Amino acid sequence: MTTALKTRTSGNGPNLVLIHGWGVNSGVWQPISAQLEQLFSVTYIDLPGFGQNSKAFPETYSIEGVAADVATVIPANSIVIGWSLGGLIAQQIALTKSAAIKQLILIATSPKFQKDDSWPGIAPTILSTFSLQLVQNLSKTIDRFLAIQAMGSQSAKTDMKKIKSSIEAYPQADIRALTAGLDILECVDLRPKLHTLTMPVHWMLGRLDSLVPAKLEDYIQSTLPATHSVTLFPHASHAPFISHTEEFLTDLLSKIDI
Repeated sequence: MTTALKTRTSGNGPNLVLIHGWGVNSGVWQPISAQLEQLFSVTYIDLPGFGQNSKAFPETYSIEGVAADVATVIPANSIVIGWSLGGLIAQQIALTKSAAIKQLILIATSPKFQKDDSWPGIAPTILSTFSLQLVQNLSKTIDRFLAIQAMGSQSAKTDMKKIKSSIEAYPQADIRALTAGLDILECVDLRPKLHTLTMPVHWMLGRLDSLVPAKLEDYIQSTLPATHSVTLFPHASHAPFISHTEEFLTDLLSKIDI
């Protein structure tokens, strides 16, 4: 049984869908929303347990369940943009509900977030520590995670303030969704399936990102089919659409197949 999700849509043009990352909500897209709405019909989706869907919590919070819920509110023939955790969800939707997606744009995300001996990613201790800290102090833990997202960027403090101010217009996330989201980041590995995607996929990575290492570029170029392309922003961290808005939009619009 799917969980009914609220969405909001603004602008006119081809369908474009935005899916946010962990700890935030659809308000995070505010820095680029006006520009996108001039060209597209933009649908903003809050993941289950986040933002305006903070009360919409599925019985089983898994990548399969969340992807199925989100897929039900994606307009037909959409360009889907997913950032961080939202990018992992978007990959899952593309693998299971490909008919809904015309093109996939993946920002600062990975098919596997957790680091191991042969894969660059987030150290397991970081994710487990955040899980423990959530119970102790929810707001402080999210602030710490936002700080890590901006880390490395020359405008780190400004970036963090922009993210916080953008998401504060919506309700705080449900702690169960936050915990389950960390579990997804810790456990999911979509690498064995990525080569089966048939739509164009464009990856947008930050060279200074401490959560999704720039080494992912090598994997994309050497392992994935030619339908995948990648841009590495040399001075960006985990949120290039906030720290380098103009550069980000220029690359995005040059890659979108309208």
